[in-house]
Amino acid sequence: MSIAAELKRRALAAVPPVLGLALVGFFAWHTLHGSRGLIALGAIQEQIALAETELARLEAERVRMERKVDALRVKHLDGDALDERARLMLNMVAPDDIVLPYGPDERLY
Repeated sequence: MSIAAELKRRALAAVPPVLGLALVGFFAWHTLHGSRGLIALGAIQEQIALAETELARLEAERVRMERKVDALRVKHLDGDALDERARLMLNMVAPDDIVLPYGPDERLY
């Protein structure tokens, strides 16, 4: 048997394992670095955590606003809440009220 024939036989025998390794390498690379890979999974989980934190904050704010609105409903009309809102919106005070000024960066509530 000649050397060329032996090299050809070995080269043909090596093709399937090389193709198999290339295929495995392709899928391994995309498992880690693809758009839906393990590295992207960590970034997506971080985004989900931030979104859940924002959702909790917004739900708390919604509950706070609903309580304020409920206090102004006719069934549960709270005179103090109504008086507070009217004074705030009209920018008026009663003659016997004490007014405490505050700076533009300071919030009342």
